[in-house]
Amino acid sequence: MERHDLPNLRALGFKDSELKELGLWAPATGDPADLAEAYVRRSKKKDTLTALRGHLRDLCRRAREEGKQIRHVWFEQRSASKVHVRREEFDSACDAVLRGLSKTLYVWRTDRLSRRGMGAVDRLIDDFERKQRARIVSTSEGLDSSQPGMRIVFGILADRAREEAKSITDRTQSSSDEFKREGNWHGGIAPFGLHSPKGSKKLKRLESEYPLARRIADYLLASKVPEWIAHKLNSEGKRTRKGKMWRAQTIIHLAHSPSWAGLVPNRERVFDADGNPLDKWIKRAEPLMDSKGNPVSCGEGVVTYAEWLKIQRKLSGRTGNERGKGRAKGTGRGVRQHKTVAGWILRCPRCGGPMSNGGTNYRCEARATQGPTACQGTTTARARVDDAVAMMWIGHIMSLPPESSTIREIARRWLAYQSPAKEAHKQQVTARYDSAIERQAKLRKEFFVFGRMDESTFEELRHQQDELVAELKAEMDALSEEADLTPLMDPFALAAIWTAEGIEGRRELFKAACKRLTISLPSKPGDRTPILDRLQPEWRDDNTNPAIDAYWDAWLDAKTSA
Repeated sequence: MERHDLPNLRALGFKDSELKELGLWAPATGDPADLAEAYVRRSKKKDTLTALRGHLRDLCRRAREEGKQIRHVWFEQRSASKVHVRREEFDSACDAVLRGLSKTLYVWRTDRLSRRGMGAVDRLIDDFERKQRARIVSTSEGLDSSQPGMRIVFGILADRAREEAKSITDRTQSSSDEFKREGNWHGGIAPFGLHSPKGSKKLKRLESEYPLARRIADYLLASKVPEWIAHKLNSEGKRTRKGKMWRAQTIIHLAHSPSWAGLVPNRERVFDADGNPLDKWIKRAEPLMDSKGNPVSCGEGVVTYAEWLKIQRKLSGRTGNERGKGRAKGTGRGVRQHKTVAGWILRCPRCGGPMSNGGTNYRCEARATQGPTACQGTTTARARVDDAVAMMWIGHIMSLPPESSTIREIARRWLAYQSPAKEAHKQQVTARYDSAIERQAKLRKEFFVFGRMDESTFEELRHQQDELVAELKAEMDALSEEADLTPLMDPFALAAIWTAEGIEGRRELFKAACKRLTISLPSKPGDRTPILDRLQPEWRDDNTNPAIDAYWDAWLDAKTSA
C-alpha cells in the first residue's frame, strides 16, 4: 500500500530513496496527535522546484524533531494574496486537521500560509484551537501557534506579507501601464494575421496568416455577415491558427479587437461584489488613447484605424438598437442570461461539442455556427430534456450521503436562497470582524514594534478592541452554524428547491452535481425511446446513500396516489 500523495512527491523531483529517508514513503499511521499535514506552495510556475524540495525537507526535519509523522503533503501553485482565488489543496489540508485526522499543520513560512492579513490567519488559528486543539507551525520562522503570545507574532507577519503583496501588485500594475503607453505590445496571443517577434515588443504581420486575415477584413468591409464568412472559409477548408473550424463568434471577436488594427487595447479590471480586484480584465472595444486623444499604436495591423472604425460601425449598425453602440464603445449590456437549463452542458453525440438553445429544441452548436462540414449535428426537444434533467438531479442528490461535498454546496445555495438577509448580514459581520482584527494588529505594531504609544493608552484601546472582536466572533459563529441537510433527503423539498431557483439557479444546481451530459443518437426518425434512457450523465460525486431506495419509493408512492 502506497501513500496517496506519492505521485505528487515524485512530480516534485524526489527519488524514492530520499522519500524513504524523509519518512514520506510508507503511509503514516497512529494517533492524530502524532500525525501532521505539510503544505507547500509556489505562486507561479517559474518558481523552481528546487526551492520547494528544500522547503519540504525543512518541514520533514521539524517533524522528526517533534516525533511526528507527516500524514499527507499538500502542494499547489496558487496565489495566497487574492481573496477570490480558491486554494483547494490548502483547504483540504485545513479540513484534514479540522476533521481530526492530524493535529499539526506545517508550513515553511507565514507568507506561504496566507497573504490575506491577520484576520484570515487569526480565524484559522482560532478554528484549529477551538475544534481540535490543533496548531500551526512555521518552520523557517520557528513559530508555533500553540505557544503563548505566538498568535500576535503570526498576525504581524501575516499583515506584513499582505502589505508586501499589495506593494508588488502596485509596482507591477504601474510598470505595465507605462509599458503600454509607450506603444509596446503587452504580450499574450496576437490576433489572427499578426505576431510579435521575440524581443521586438511590437506587432508584425505574419506571412502565413495575413492574406487570409486581410480577406476576412475585406469581407467585413463589404458588409458580409460573420456567419457567412465562417461558413465560406470552412467550406474552402480554411482553419484557425489552432486548426479549428471558423465560427461567427470568432470573426466578431477578431473584428472588435483594437490589436487587429495594430493598436494597444484598453482594458479594465473586474471587481467582485465587495470591491476586491479579481484576476479578470475586460478588454474594452476601444484602443488606449494618449494625452492628445490619439490611439496608441504598437506596430502593424491587418486593418488601418480608419478601416477598424468602419467595421465597428457596420457591426454595430447590424444590431439595429443601442446594444451595438454600447459594444462599439466597450459598454455593452453585459453577460447574456441563459434561457435553458441544459444549454452548453448537454453534449452532441457526434462531435462531443456543446448543444445550445435552438428555440424549442437543443441543437449542436458546431453544426449551427460552422456548418455541416464541422458536424452533421443532431437536435432534440428542449422541454423533455429539461424535465429529465430535473428528475436526474433529484434522483442523484438523493443517492448521495450527507457528507458529500456536492450536498454541502447545494445546501449552502439553498440556505442563501431561503434567507438572503441572513447571508448578507453574515458577510457584513465577517467584514467587520476582519477590520477589527486588522486594527488590533496595527495597535500592537504601534506599541510593541514602533513604540509610539504609552502603555495606558495601549491598554485602554486594546481592551476596547478585544471586546469588539469577541462580540463579532460570537455573532459570526452563530451565523455560521452547520447547515441543516434534512431537506436534501426529501424528494418533495428537493423539487421545491429546484422549482424556486429559476433557470440560472437550476443550471448552477445541476452543474454543481454533473460534469457533463451526453445524449445518444436516436435509433430512427421519430424514435420514442424514453429520454432518460438516452441521457448519459457524468456525475461529480458517485458515492451512494443506502437510504435512497426507501426515500425514493416513498416519493413515487406519494406522487402516484396524488
